[in-house]
Amino acid sequence: MPNIKSAQKRSRIIPKKTLQNQMIKAKIKTAVKKFDSLIIAENKKEAADFKIELVRMLDQAGAKGVYHKNTVAHKKSALALKLNKLN
Repeated sequence: MPNIKSAQKRSRIIPKKTLQNQMIKAKIKTAVKKFDSLIIAENKKEAADFKIELVRMLDQAGAKGVYHKNTVAHKKSALALKLNKLN
């Protein structure tokens, strides 16, 4: 157990923040799977609409520090490539 007061507080906060981050990541992974299923079904209009929501979720996760900004950019680029290949 840490002796410094601020370190004690951090050790109480870290598990809560870890759980929040895991929940956000799980939500994004589920959304990506839904997007992939729309791509497989070749439903371009719904996939394009859902991509907008998914990009918003990724941007929010990047702003909160759940993902690094380059990771968010990589994931958004991969989504765009999948959607563009659907043509």
